[in-house]
Parts: sequence; C-alpha cells; structure tokens
Amino acid sequence: MHTGDVGYLDDDGYLFVVDRLKDMIITGGENVWSQEVENALASHPAVSLCAVVGKPDPLWGETVHAIVNLRENASASEAELIAHCRDLIAHYKCPRSVDIRATPLPLSGANKVLKADLRAEFTQP
Repeated sequence: MHTGDVGYLDDDGYLFVVDRLKDMIITGGENVWSQEVENALASHPAVSLCAVVGKPDPLWGETVHAIVNLRENASASEAELIAHCRDLIAHYKCPRSVDIRATPLPLSGANKVLKADLRAEFTQP
C-alpha cells in the first residue's frame, strides 16, 4: 500500500509517521521534515498558523521557508521566529526565511494548509 507517508519503526516495533514524502525538504543533502519545523514555529506565542515549504535555491537545492499568520494583536519579526526555532531544533532545519502574512493561508475543506499552492508561488515563472 502506497500512502505517501514517511515514518520509522522503533526498537519495540511501533510505527511513527513523520510527515508526507512530498513535504520533505532536502537542503544541502539533509532531509528536513516540514512538520518538525512547523511544530517549532507553532510553539511561539505570536504564531496563529504556519506552513513550511522548500524554496528552490541554486546552492542548497532547497532552503527551508516558513509562511506564518500571526495571532490578532501579536507581533514577531522574521529574526525572532528563526531564533525561536534555533532554540528548539537543529540549525540546518531552521527556516532561512519567513514570510509573515496578513492574509490567511490557503486551506482545504478539512482545514489543512494547501502546501502545494504555497510551493507553486516559488516554482511558477
């Protein structure tokens, strides 16, 4: 059965689903799971909703790019959000850039962020 999910088995045989294969970012030969970065960003008190995608880069292949909606009456800078992630996850997994948007992120009928729409912003000519 092919689901597109990526995971691993631990020593006790438990399966842990890490992310969707299409959402994996390969930067400088390292695999970065978007969900891990999103969890780090979402733990910032100013972040309402976020998504992480791979942004094409001529040197690294892709760089980690975050798109963020802030909570009402909250503020945070790009540098602050990146520093927050550096306290929680490995340096190479942290976003290289953050797009803080006032407009809502595109959502599916099931209220999931449509990452394909966000990725398309960087790949369309």
